[in-house]
Amino acid sequence: VSIFVNPIQFNRTDDFTKYPRTLDDDAVKCAAAGVHGLYLPTADLMYPDGFETYVIPGPLADPLCGAGRPGHFRGVTTVVTKLFNATKPHSAVFGQKDFQQLAIIRRMARDLDTGIDIVEVPTIREEDGLAMSSRNARLSRAERFAAKCVPDAIRSATRAVADGERAAATVAGIFAQEIGHQPMARVEYIDVRDPDSLQPVYFLNGPTLLAVAIWIGDVRLIDNVVLCPVAA
Repeated sequence: VSIFVNPIQFNRTDDFTKYPRTLDDDAVKCAAAGVHGLYLPTADLMYPDGFETYVIPGPLADPLCGAGRPGHFRGVTTVVTKLFNATKPHSAVFGQKDFQQLAIIRRMARDLDTGIDIVEVPTIREEDGLAMSSRNARLSRAERFAAKCVPDAIRSATRAVADGERAAATVAGIFAQEIGHQPMARVEYIDVRDPDSLQPVYFLNGPTLLAVAIWIGDVRLIDNVVLCPVAA
């Protein structure tokens, strides 16, 4: 397992500084899961003086998180390429919670002929439905309670599609309405996209990505669901 908090993918210094670092706890969890080794590079090792080569992603990096975090995905593709080159894996595991990142890494691995199998794993959720994330540790008790509005809103949007709603704007509006009931929450984006191209979708004809970024206090949370309308 590689563990590295990557400075070049943060577009805000305070976010990098406050990002949770729980190496000892991570090591215990890895050992319990049967991990044989940890790769723990330092920032100086990854980016020594004179470092100037980056991996630039394509249009998949433009919308959603890419729109509000300039340079973020350039940092992601660069560090993942370096981690791939250092560890030479046969496969690499990425979670659906970071859906856009997963799509970009899958495309990069294919485009650059890495030969690495990119393994997609479902989002893991806490008992209250909140998607597991390192940033959850930064939420106060009150903020953690408020953050439940995100999975609650996802459930509302999912129910609407199951009940026959197909207009993307209406689905996004249902999510926004649920978030609006929580005064501690602030919307960065609520977007309905094609899960493969990440292009906008206006009517749900098949599997469709609902992706969101919501601020609870000064903590930015992302989440998503692939909505699957069923023909009558």
